[in-house]
Amino acid sequence: MPSRTAVYRRMRGFTLLEVMVVVAIIAVLAALAGPSFTPLIERWRVRQAVEGLQSTLYYTRSEAIKRGGNVTIRKEPTGTNGCTLASGAAAWDCGWFVFVDTDGDGTLDSGEEVLQRFPAPTNVEVTRSTNSVSIRFDRWGRPNAPYGFSLVPLNKSTNNSAARGLCSSSGGRIRITSDPADIPCSG
Repeated sequence: MPSRTAVYRRMRGFTLLEVMVVVAIIAVLAALAGPSFTPLIERWRVRQAVEGLQSTLYYTRSEAIKRGGNVTIRKEPTGTNGCTLASGAAAWDCGWFVFVDTDGDGTLDSGEEVLQRFPAPTNVEVTRSTNSVSIRFDRWGRPNAPYGFSLVPLNKSTNNSAARGLCSSSGGRIRITSDPADIPCSG
């Protein structure tokens, strides 16, 4: 039969002091590790926005070919879903949408079909290199003009390691760049 002290030691568990020391160590490690995750999270957000914009542009192009033209991608206006970032024509921070532009004016009118919407990730600045709110595609899938975008973490410059540029030629070929000298690209 085991002694009382042996049974007491097996059932004892941790003291409050031991638990507090472990929690303090974990808190210190988390405080030291937290800031190192910020650049990683910024890169993920920018990458998500780049891939979403690229995918939407390819989709718009294919829909224009399929429908014989008159398909437009347009930035969401400021105030959409509570977004207050996209104040100017070049700021696409609130996201974008694709629609069938039957009258070719670049504006979503009543009766025109919205094909796709993409809300931009939070804390990412999406800026078009020209001051324009829309890109129209013709029946051959060509944009009405070459375009470029810079995508950077909120309140950061194009020199940030997470910054990316999305560029398109007049023929619609898209390329992604991370070279700060090439951001923003004009096409």
